[in-house]
Amino acid sequence: MLLVLDVGNTNMVLGVYHDKKLIRDWRINTDLNKTSDEYGVIIKSLFDASELSLGVVTDVIISSVVPAVMHSLENFCRKYFNITPLIVGPGIKTGLNIKYYDPKMVGADRIINAVAGISKYGSPLILIDFGTATTYCAISEKGEYLGGAISPGVKISSEALFQKASKLPRVELIKPETIICKDTVSSIQAGVIYGYAGQVEKIVKMMKNELGNEDTFVVATGGLANFIASETNVINVVDPYLSLDGLRLIHEKNK
Repeated sequence: MLLVLDVGNTNMVLGVYHDKKLIRDWRINTDLNKTSDEYGVIIKSLFDASELSLGVVTDVIISSVVPAVMHSLENFCRKYFNITPLIVGPGIKTGLNIKYYDPKMVGADRIINAVAGISKYGSPLILIDFGTATTYCAISEKGEYLGGAISPGVKISSEALFQKASKLPRVELIKPETIICKDTVSSIQAGVIYGYAGQVEKIVKMMKNELGNEDTFVVATGGLANFIASETNVINVVDPYLSLDGLRLIHEKNK
């Protein structure tokens, strides 16, 4: 079986594939201070709770935008699986034609999403990943990765407001009933949530114009994808497993 790990700045998403079927998936906090053994304890407990043995894993592939955590994760794979993991990065086969000025600067998270998106939905395509940062990626009709945009994530935006404005409280991200709010908490919630939905609509509209195709399919993924997608009609589908599927596909290309 194949273990896939998508390491983000806030969360790490793990999945186990049997052939091409995702049979288990989990989300844990990304912690720069954890050792390989600490990750081993956590991941073993997840396997045990799902009635899986670590011994079923024959291959591992990792995508990470957090270099500091890779030493622990690579050591974990060698110690607990006796496997050297495949790392998504320069030199790995992805099948993706990247039109960035410097292809090495494209984040691994954007690459795995693009590979999965093209395979599952075709092209042209717009991919939105709602993570610590929100990334917007454009795929041409020929399946080329053209580039995109990056903005602060929903939670980062909310947290920055709390940290930098001394009289404003930290708020839970809950959708208020109105946009004209009569208390501070609801006002912040309205500004963050509806403002972010407006950002999505504006960027998608501009990308479609540059792609020259108003029917370009739009896929959203990431922890807050469903939350934001419910406030806009420009997202065609929310795919929570896009990154995991991308890792599986890239592993297949590099067998």
